[in-house]
Amino acid sequence: MTFLTYTMFLCLVCMAFSCQESMDLELDLLPRPLIIEYPETRLKNMTEELTMQCTSWRVAVESNNLNPWKTIPMECADYIEEYMSGQAYNFDLETVSKEARVYAKSLELGDDGMDVWIFDIDETLLSNLPYYSDHGFGLEVFDCVQFDRWVVEGEATVIESSLKLYEEVSWLGFQIILLTGRSEDKRNVTVTNLINAGYQNWDKLILRGDDDQGKSAIEFKSEKRKEIIEEGYRIIGNSGDQWSDLMGTSVASRSFKLSNPMYHIP
Repeated sequence: MTFLTYTMFLCLVCMAFSCQESMDLELDLLPRPLIIEYPETRLKNMTEELTMQCTSWRVAVESNNLNPWKTIPMECADYIEEYMSGQAYNFDLETVSKEARVYAKSLELGDDGMDVWIFDIDETLLSNLPYYSDHGFGLEVFDCVQFDRWVVEGEATVIESSLKLYEEVSWLGFQIILLTGRSEDKRNVTVTNLINAGYQNWDKLILRGDDDQGKSAIEFKSEKRKEIIEEGYRIIGNSGDQWSDLMGTSVASRSFKLSNPMYHIP
C-alpha cells in the first residue's frame, strides 16, 4: 500500500467515526417519551385505596345514606363485579337469611293464621345476575324494556339463602305474601320462574296493576301493605333488596335488607 493510499484510508475512517458521533449526538437530543414507573408498594396502595373507596360507597348504599343514584361509579365497576360474582355477596345474603330465621323461630304465632311474612322477588327470591352481568353490574342506566325481555324468558335463578328462609317461615306457619314491582302481565312467567326455582305454596302474589303504574315503589308497596293489614293480617317480617321494599307506611314488625349495590329503586 502506497503512502498516498494509506493516508486516504485513514481519512475515510476518521470521517466515518465523526459521522457516527454526530448521529449519536443528534439522537441524544431527540425528545424521549416520559415513562413513570411507580414502585410496587405505591401501586398496591393505590389499588387498596380504590377498594376502600368502593367499599365505603357500597356500605353507604346498604345503609341508605346515599341520595338517589342511577348507576354505580365508573371507577367501582370492577369492584362491584367482583363482589357480586364472588363469595362476599353470598356471605352477606346468608347472614341476612340466618338472622331472619333466628327471628322467625323466636316468635309465637297466633292461632288464627294471620301472621304474614312478605317477600320481594327480584334480587330477593330470584337473582337476575345473568342479566346484570351482561349490563355492567349496574354500570348502565336501567332499561326497563330490556329488563322486561329478560323477565319473560323466565330464567332468573334461585337465591339459595332466601329459599332457606322461605321454607323456614312456611314451615313455622307464616302466611307468605309475595309483593313485587313486576307488572300484572308478567304473572304467569313469574309464577313459572318461582316454581322452577323451588318456591311453592305462597298465599298471595301481588303485582302492579294498571292503576299502580307510575307510582314509586315505596308508594305502591306501602299501599299494598296497608290493604294487607286492613284484611286483618299482621305483617311480622318483610324481606327485600331495596329500602323501598321495606320503608314507607304499614311496615313490618321487623324488616330484613338484602345486599344489592347494582341498582336503586325509589
